[in-house]
Amino acid sequence: MSSVQYQIDNNNIAHLILNKPGSSVNLMDMPFTRDFVNTVETLLTEKFAGVIMRSEKTTFFAGGDIDMLAQTTDDNAQQLYDMTMDLKNTMRKLETCGKPVVACINGAALGGGFELALACHHRIAINHPAVQLGLPEVNIGLLPGGGGVTRMVRLLGLQNAMPYLTQGKLFKAAQGIKNGLINMLVDSADELVLSATKWILANPETVQPYDVKGYKIPGGTPSHPAMMQMLPITPVMIRNTTKATLPAPEAILSAMVEGAQVDFDGACRIESRYFVELARCQISKNIINTFWYQQNEIKAGKNRPAGDKEKCKKVAVLGAGMMGAGIAYSSAIKGIAVVLKDASLEGALRGKEYSRNILQKRLDKGRTTQEKMDKTLDLIHCTDDINDLADCDLVIEAVFEDRALKAKVTQEAESVISDNAIFGSNTSTLPITGLAQASKRPANFIGIHFFSPVDKMPLVEIICGESTDDKALRKSYDFTLQLGKTPIVVNDSRGFYTSRVFKTFVKEGISLLSEADAAEVENAAWLSGFPVGPLAVTDEVSLTLIDKIHQQTIKDMAAEGLSVESHPADDIIASMLSQERVGKLAGKGFYDYPADNNKKLCTAITHAFKKSEKSIPLIDIKERLLFIMALETVRCYEEKVLRSVGDANIGSIFGLGYPQWTGGTLQYINQYGVKAFVERAQQLAELYGERFLPTQRLIDMAVTGETL
Repeated sequence: MSSVQYQIDNNNIAHLILNKPGSSVNLMDMPFTRDFVNTVETLLTEKFAGVIMRSEKTTFFAGGDIDMLAQTTDDNAQQLYDMTMDLKNTMRKLETCGKPVVACINGAALGGGFELALACHHRIAINHPAVQLGLPEVNIGLLPGGGGVTRMVRLLGLQNAMPYLTQGKLFKAAQGIKNGLINMLVDSADELVLSATKWILANPETVQPYDVKGYKIPGGTPSHPAMMQMLPITPVMIRNTTKATLPAPEAILSAMVEGAQVDFDGACRIESRYFVELARCQISKNIINTFWYQQNEIKAGKNRPAGDKEKCKKVAVLGAGMMGAGIAYSSAIKGIAVVLKDASLEGALRGKEYSRNILQKRLDKGRTTQEKMDKTLDLIHCTDDINDLADCDLVIEAVFEDRALKAKVTQEAESVISDNAIFGSNTSTLPITGLAQASKRPANFIGIHFFSPVDKMPLVEIICGESTDDKALRKSYDFTLQLGKTPIVVNDSRGFYTSRVFKTFVKEGISLLSEADAAEVENAAWLSGFPVGPLAVTDEVSLTLIDKIHQQTIKDMAAEGLSVESHPADDIIASMLSQERVGKLAGKGFYDYPADNNKKLCTAITHAFKKSEKSIPLIDIKERLLFIMALETVRCYEEKVLRSVGDANIGSIFGLGYPQWTGGTLQYINQYGVKAFVERAQQLAELYGERFLPTQRLIDMAVTGETL
């Protein structure tokens, strides 16, 4: 059965009906391309008044076949190039056939699906929030290879097309009217074909605007004076965002600029060459593996216990500091009622102001309305009365990292909440099993670790203690998805996963000050793709907190008859603390923070730690930061703190800022090559310390050829 069905109606209008057999969505794959080419070739031999392209699925078109793209190599790259050119040549024949072609967009049209719509003369969409449109290929390391770059540039111009192409900006149908990419809105699916038919009958001879003689690209070609001023700085802006580690945005820009200087067919060939080049490169495979396959597994509930989904109706947040206030906002903005409790009513009200400030900024920018703002704020009830928690089905404590304080608020809350309510601790380091000892219902006790700032960070780390049951995990998992965030599930240990790995990053960065200049350390991190250098992020967290956690760890492990291994960074941290250079809030740390200027590295301080005038090689600095995090992740995985490779990769990027191009800490090892990674780790261990030694399991994998 064909993916494209062909019918002629009573008005002699041809209907190309997109309906991939055995699939819930339409995909741009080899069978679709074959069917599309054959159907259009047949159609063009007939007499018809126009063409309506529509879908039998609940969406218009889901996009390209990711499986096919992920499997593209040097050996089959020509096959992908030929497929894209066959597809584009057929789309081109259809849009130049002299008859009107209309896309009836009944649902999401993304990637290749939106490219099909762009090849139509008229685009009609249902005016519904669920209808998402755009070209998000850049987010998985690719570019729109079905004519999307070529047509967007010609329809919008180079400058206006950039956000949709280099950033993958999506938009709703109503926004499509404003940007000119959608021509008409209807209220229901029933109106789509009727409206399309009317338009075709009223416009019997139609061409694309860029096919009209004398048509000029909006804003001009690259040789236009305005473009000549803008284009030279664009690559710099892109590299400032990607750190030159993500090739897709730069390839898209190149395809845009080069394609704008040639005819349409030439631009399509340029686009296809860049598309195939990206598809065959390792970076796109890293990104696809993590952000497509593994993230979709998490969203589908890979680590969620079986059972019916249950929405959280009312959540209590204990502690109205920045973290608690952020959790309250993130819940209320999703329509969840919140009880925000603090030691004083004044403190709780200050926490609510956090939400008011965010919403006011959204209102000022036209991203919300006063009515929606008021409705969201009304969902947050501030209190200092523990009895207000009585009807909450989930409680999250977000108080300081103090075991006694957490025990106190746990017991207070459990004195009033129902037996079915789940209690979550937003701890970043303290083992959940130990904290649960203060609970009379340890089966309902779980770790729910948010990241700061909560309203911006997409990750939540859910930690299961020894007694945590499936009901608590299921509720926490569903609540995280309800917030629109990504949950990873880990087992209990000191620091869990993210805090353990984060500690290795900051300590390695600090220890590097004895061998390199501070600027070299920060720039090496930036060039590796980290969003923030280890010294800057340490200042944000504060050395006071890092030391407090370290001292607590020493104390706890001593109680178990164990000791904490020393680290080369310890002496530097002690020196900084003795000088009260503890971080940003104190106004001085590794950076200085003048009130009237931007922060800057304190070279006098950082130079004091360097033991030699010579610096170690840049590649060593970069790989020490990358390797130390990857090696600690392997230990977490082997100790079964991590439940899946996907959780490791997603958690490292979303929670720790590990470079996106790597695909995550474990995928970094896979793409480096396990054998090569082990050899390099052993070399780093010889040069810089035993903390870089690979695990025995990794060494064995290097021999057998296994991957993580």
